[in-house]
Amino acid sequence: MIKLTLLYGQPADPDSFERYYAETHLPIAARIKGVRRFELSKALAAPDAPLPALYRMAEFYFDDVQQMQGVLGTQEARDTVADLANFATGGVTMLVSAVESVAEA
Repeated sequence: MIKLTLLYGQPADPDSFERYYAETHLPIAARIKGVRRFELSKALAAPDAPLPALYRMAEFYFDDVQQMQGVLGTQEARDTVADLANFATGGVTMLVSAVESVAEA
């Protein structure tokens, strides 16, 4: 299994980020077909610690690299990636990884 992870840096204006993310970006991303599973997370600061460098994380799972490339090559995926510049003021890092194991507690 292959995982594409988007790591969002701390935005200049978290409220604006959240509003745009929920109302505009996620509906654009929802048009992408072929993703096996996805997870959206928001980072929390540990007690008595500063804000973490990362703000949000989005993880998308695919059967293999070929499937991921096929999905990412669609117009819907290109539109979603192009939209990142409209709200991700803290920057976005993309990471592709091979999932080696999954365990449920």
